[in-house]
Amino acid sequence: MNFNIASISGDGIGPEIVREAKKVLDVVAKKYNHTFNYTEVLMGGCSIDAHGEPLTKEALETAKASDAVLLGAVGGTVGVDKWYDLAPNLRPEAGLLAIRKGLGLFANLRPSFLYDELKSACPLKESVADAGFDMMIVRELTGGLYFGDRKTETVDGVVTATDTLKYDENEIRRIAIKGFEIAMKRRKKITSVDKANVLDTSRLWNKVIAEVAKDYPEVVVENMLVDNCAMQLVKNPAQFDVILTENMFGDILSDEASMVTGSIGMLSSASLGATKLGLYEPSHGAAPDIAGQDIANPIATILSAAMMLRYSFDLDKEADAVEAAIKQVLKEDYRTVDIMTEGMKQVKCSEMGDLICERIA
Repeated sequence: MNFNIASISGDGIGPEIVREAKKVLDVVAKKYNHTFNYTEVLMGGCSIDAHGEPLTKEALETAKASDAVLLGAVGGTVGVDKWYDLAPNLRPEAGLLAIRKGLGLFANLRPSFLYDELKSACPLKESVADAGFDMMIVRELTGGLYFGDRKTETVDGVVTATDTLKYDENEIRRIAIKGFEIAMKRRKKITSVDKANVLDTSRLWNKVIAEVAKDYPEVVVENMLVDNCAMQLVKNPAQFDVILTENMFGDILSDEASMVTGSIGMLSSASLGATKLGLYEPSHGAAPDIAGQDIANPIATILSAAMMLRYSFDLDKEADAVEAAIKQVLKEDYRTVDIMTEGMKQVKCSEMGDLICERIA
């Protein structure tokens, strides 16, 4: 089969990890008789440098015309990079928000899974790590605080910043349906995360979740305040199956969930909408402090490519092969520096990509 992929390397370690993911995809294409055509697209800081904006209209149109988008990472070091003082709509991260909105990608899927081989890298106590965990965070992606009206102004001589948190029932309903559909394919449990003791948006969120739940009687639903959920993720992550939540809460909780696996470099993500077109990226950032050193962990990006095979291309067998190859490499004790422990064999970013390629069956 023939698929067109918009490839966005982005900033920092982005080019290095995308290179390894494409290397893996090319091996899959050869072994399973597919063709993956890549179109390079600029987004983030590199686009600002080249075009004066984080995402051009032409870049967005290229992404829209593709079957899927593979992204590395965008941005620099907060507070010190050369793009930090730009207007909010001109910063690298604005390109990420714009492409999600432009492609209609309202659902972000972030799996958090603890490999048996990496239990020693898990920062939680041994009894928690031994219990293992396998959860999927389903995050609403195009509404809420990140997309609400914002302004900074002087009020009575005091500089005042305002960000608006807004959701309507239709935005909540469509992400709820996506979450319940995913739960039906897993262990049929949803933890809906909110701050309903404070926020009107959370009260509306809970109301709509309860309405949608009536159509999925097999799914067990629990409501959990976001602060409690943050605590439970480090106390007993095994309790979670699908965590369903709004944009900002999902952003924070998914990063926490990724770190309890041992490294944020292990976690993939998919951003989906109403069609097969999806955006696939690692959960981590651009890590400019290690860029160009060939030490980044490419596994999250490679797993994101596997999610692309599964969700956008319907190539489940090929996705399984990539995931199995990663598990085999870990079983053979190969590690990048972020997940390195005593007695393991440390490899570089490019070497990890090569090892995974060699084990794709």
